[in-house]
Amino acid sequence: MKKGIRTAAGIIAGVWLSLGIHTAATAQAPDTVKKETTVPKKASGTFEVKMTPQPVADTSGGAKFVRMSGDKKFSGDLEATGKGEMLAVGTGAPGSSGGYVALEWVNGTLNGKKGSFILQHSGTMTRGAQHMVITVVPESGTDELKGLSGKMTINIADGKHSYVFEYTLPQ
Repeated sequence: MKKGIRTAAGIIAGVWLSLGIHTAATAQAPDTVKKETTVPKKASGTFEVKMTPQPVADTSGGAKFVRMSGDKKFSGDLEATGKGEMLAVGTGAPGSSGGYVALEWVNGTLNGKKGSFILQHSGTMTRGAQHMVITVVPESGTDELKGLSGKMTINIADGKHSYVFEYTLPQ
């Protein structure tokens, strides 16, 4: 008899919970839910960069750290300047492995929209093969670039730097 009561109580509790969840989920009227639409876009161009070595903390543990400040000038769909700080580590041997992280403040116009945003860089080199991930820091966009998200790819060929920036902006 106790088993039947527990089973019935379980069924009632399950129905009650599902109705409660359903009621809570549908209690908000559809017209009060704000949906922002975004349209994927692409920007491309070139940039020049000047890296300036900075002092690093004690590296007596054997790792070879390098700290740099960077100044960039973007041209093309992104007409802007960039200022950043980078920390890198590696063995220093040709064709060796290593890694870097950087943060970069970008200020200017992106396809005609003015504002600034922050890029976060993370890169690794494995026996000379490079892998970089560069993304917009969430909620870092200002002015007409508020809500910007995206990722940037950097290409280096014959000593010249270019970028492709895939991004979205709220409409």
